[in-house]
Parts: sequence; structure tokens; C-alpha cells
Amino acid sequence: MSTFLGKSNTLSTLLRGVSFAASLILLSTTAQADDWLRSIPAFELSDQAGVTHTLAQYAERDLVVMYVQGVGCPIARIAVPSYREIRAEFAERNVEFLMFNSNIQDNIPRIAKEVDEFGIDFTVLKDEGQGLAKALGVERTAEVFVIDPKTQEVFYRGPINDKLGYETQKNNASAHYLKDALNTVLAGGTVDMDEVPDSKGCLVAIF
Repeated sequence: MSTFLGKSNTLSTLLRGVSFAASLILLSTTAQADDWLRSIPAFELSDQAGVTHTLAQYAERDLVVMYVQGVGCPIARIAVPSYREIRAEFAERNVEFLMFNSNIQDNIPRIAKEVDEFGIDFTVLKDEGQGLAKALGVERTAEVFVIDPKTQEVFYRGPINDKLGYETQKNNASAHYLKDALNTVLAGGTVDMDEVPDSKGCLVAIF
């Protein structure tokens, strides 16, 4: 009897240890997810025309999408048509589409020149001091963030779709990450970030 009880106690202790380890893994995964989707700070930034924009002025929008732009980045340029298509698709759904540039080397005149040369018909905010980039954890251009302008919560970050890779480009996307995220959030759901790959783009150096 004592041997059986000893084995039972050992098994119980082992199971408790496994359960505790699983809890730690779950907590770690949750913490990583929370850190990946950070909140956006209130901002006051100038666009390529020198016009000042604040997050508060978009409070009437249900969502704001922000695209990381960079002067001279081919991936950021190539992805603009896909971003434009999604803006057109959601034109009647109270969603604002913006861009922002956090590159230290890109000043407003350089951004304005890029916008003019490549027909970028979006407001591009200059992230002076990299406040947005640091708060959001920006790493690369061509990444998009889906934001609630009222609560400042970020619901999605990642690529627009799967058309672009490093030195590769598909004619048609088979995965529509941004569009699916917008539909999910507008319907009251939560985006499963585990199913979203990392964005492809040029590195944004954070100082």
C-alpha cells in the first residue's frame, strides 16, 4: 500500500509540474502576442505637404490603417497598388488609410518627391523622432497596422497580402491578410496573429 501511495504522490507531483510548465508557456506566448500588438500613441505629425495631422482628428473613423513607407524602398513602392485596391474596396466602410515614414534619412522634401514621382496618392506622415516606430515596434517598410483611433488599440500588424517576397513577386495574391483582418475586426472578431507571417520590406533603423 505504501509503495502505491508513494507512486501516486510522485505522479501527482509530476502532473502538477507539467501543468505549471504549460501555464508558463501560455503566459509567455500571451505576453509575446501582447508585445507584438502594441497600442499607438497620440501623435501630431506633418504630412508630405506640411499639413499637421493628429490621431484625434480620425476619432470618427471606425478604423485607421497605417502603412510603413520608405523613400527608395522597392518593396514599399511595389505594394502601393495593393494598398490602393483595399482602400477602394473599403471606401464605404468608414476606414481611413494613411502612411507614415520613420526613416531618419527621409525628410519631408524627400518624401514629397517620392510621392510625386511614384504617384502615391496617400497622406504620408513624417514620424519625426521615430515616436510611432518605437511605440509600435516597427521593423520594416510595407507593414500595415490596423488601429482603433478611439482606444488606440492595434488589432493587426503584418503584410497586406502574400504577393511580395524578397526578390520574388506573384501576379496574384492567394492570401489577403489585411483585407481579412479588416473584415474580421469590423465584424467584431479578433485576428489570429499566429496565422499571419512577418512582413517583407526594407529595414527601418530605429535610433
